[in-house]
Amino acid sequence: MAKNVTQNQLVGEIGETAAKLQFLKIGFQFDPRSRLEAGIDAIVEVMDHGKPLAKMIAVQVKTTAAGKYPSEDSQGFHYLLKSEDLAYWRGSNLPIIIVLHRQSDNTFFWKEIPRGEEFQDRRLNFSKRDDVLDEGAVDRLGALTVPKAGFGYYVPPLGGGEEALVNMLPIKLPHEVYVSTTPYSRKQAAAILFDAEEQSRFDWAIMGDAFWSFHDPRSSVCRHIVDIDQVEAIDVGALAFHDDMDERNNFAFLLRQALSHQVRQELSWDKEKKLFYFKAKARNTARTFKYESARKATEADVVNVVNSKSEKGRVEFVRHHAFVPRFESFYDEWFLVIEPTYHFTTDGFTPHTYPDALLAGKKRLDKSASLRGQVIMWHRFLATLEPKSDDLFAFASTDPWLAFGPPPSLELPTRVPEDVWGSPKKADQNDDEKDLLAWS
Repeated sequence: MAKNVTQNQLVGEIGETAAKLQFLKIGFQFDPRSRLEAGIDAIVEVMDHGKPLAKMIAVQVKTTAAGKYPSEDSQGFHYLLKSEDLAYWRGSNLPIIIVLHRQSDNTFFWKEIPRGEEFQDRRLNFSKRDDVLDEGAVDRLGALTVPKAGFGYYVPPLGGGEEALVNMLPIKLPHEVYVSTTPYSRKQAAAILFDAEEQSRFDWAIMGDAFWSFHDPRSSVCRHIVDIDQVEAIDVGALAFHDDMDERNNFAFLLRQALSHQVRQELSWDKEKKLFYFKAKARNTARTFKYESARKATEADVVNVVNSKSEKGRVEFVRHHAFVPRFESFYDEWFLVIEPTYHFTTDGFTPHTYPDALLAGKKRLDKSASLRGQVIMWHRFLATLEPKSDDLFAFASTDPWLAFGPPPSLELPTRVPEDVWGSPKKADQNDDEKDLLAWS
């Protein structure tokens, strides 16, 4: 009887050959195994611009001639693994991926095989956007080969470098600090200022019996809380770069108080979370901030009203752009360290009951371009508050002022990929990051 090669054997052989070509296109080596293989068709070696890295990935190729995958739609599909394959793969000392190839449309999708006993349902869910086997998968594939044991690990990105933005704004300090003695504690001094007929101000600090301020207390309502005859101006460097770390911490507190005073018209302070956030102008009303980004004029929805998807006209929550400030000194310079985040309210004013869950969901959507854009935005915002010499009506234009320089940048030798730490999340089309391209 003549021997025959089955159609399934042909399809399988064609699939492995096609997969090899696909891996070669993205720059990886593909070495098929012998006919004795029991569930791993090839070993792929990760390469960086033709340089072998001795980082290996085991590959199982599954090929179909045509037809749909289970539950396939425009977004994705699922694939059910064989229990015997899964039992075999669990003992592997290499990361294992499955590659699905369909001849009819020449598509390639891939997914890592989860290892460990906790993976029992055998079902893999594929995204047609995130799980395509092409050049865009290079960094995620490379990340599979990095050991994840221990306290942490570094995933080396593959490809060229990029410019990184440091989330630190250099501070131009006033020339002098006014110091005096005071018989009052901070709490007592605050009560006195609240009772005064003049407008209160709190851009000062009291440490023990010492009063510190960048403005002259004799010319403001603060004259009621200091010993007038003891007021003197000293060079800012004497306190800003004091050898005693406690004195530097006190100076950092003074900087925070001064910043609060400068932004009080536009930002609110959350005492519990220790963050500044954009104020809403009216209840359930969005607010936009327009500014010059790194490349062109742009805008950001700094107060964003999110409506219910199930109940028309009902507001789910209001999201405010925010940042956690931290003041740090390095050598002979002070910096404002900006940690971008968000503040949530029910209507723009009332704090939300469950902000942490909303924050976690929003943080998962933020990518490096978003964080970069927010740092730039906060710098531009702070710059807009600086008194202009030609503005005769600027409030407190004669007051000393904290001015903030642009965030420094540095060149990284390698690019930090977006998707190394996990699959990209689908962004909300109504989100306030619609202008990210202008920010980068």
